[in-house]
Amino acid sequence: MKRYKLRIDGPSGKIETVINDPGPERIGIALIAHPHPLHGGTLDNKVVQTVADTLLSLGYVAVRPNFRGVGMSDGDYDHGEGEVEDMLAAYAFVQPRYPDLPLLLAGFSFGAHVQNQIGHKLNAQQVVLIGPAVNMFEFGDVAPNATIIHGGKDELVPLEVVQTWSEAQGVKLVVLEGADHFFHRKLSQLKQTLVELCQC
Repeated sequence: MKRYKLRIDGPSGKIETVINDPGPERIGIALIAHPHPLHGGTLDNKVVQTVADTLLSLGYVAVRPNFRGVGMSDGDYDHGEGEVEDMLAAYAFVQPRYPDLPLLLAGFSFGAHVQNQIGHKLNAQQVVLIGPAVNMFEFGDVAPNATIIHGGKDELVPLEVVQTWSEAQGVKLVVLEGADHFFHRKLSQLKQTLVELCQC
C-alpha cells in the first residue's frame, strides 16, 4: 500500500491530489470529490476521508483531488464548472497509470453535484452520491449507475427533497437513520453502507 501526494497539471494550474494505492490486488479506481470549496471543503474532510479509506480497504485506488483554490491547488472557485474539469484532469492523469481498471465515482454534498455531471461524461461502473445538495445546485438527470446515500436527519439538505428527486429519477436511495449532513457519529454506518454497495 502506497500514498502519493502530487500536484498534477490541470486546466487552471496545478491540482493537489492524494492517491492511495492498495497494491497489485487493486480492483478499480475511485475518484472522490469533496464538499464546497467556499465552506471548508477539502480532500481531508472526514466524510471524504472515510470514503477513501473504505474504498482503499476494498481494493480501489483512492484518488482525492483538491478543487481549484483549495489547499495547494491553483485557481479560484468556479461554481461547479471548473471543478468538473479538475476531476476530469485528475482522472486523465491516473487512468493511464492503472489501465483497464473500472471507475467508481463518489462525491459528498457539492462533490456529489460535480460527480453527477462527470457520471454523464465518463463510463463509471458505480456513482455514489453522498448527501447530494440537490436543493442548492442544479443536478438535472441522475448519472447512470448511481446510488444515493443520505442522512435521515440532514439539516442542510432535507431528506424529503432528496426523496422527491430520487423517486423522479428512479434511483436507489439509502437512508442512514439519525445521520445529519456531516454524518457526525455515523461514519461507521456510512462505511458499512459503502462496503455493502461495493460488494454487491
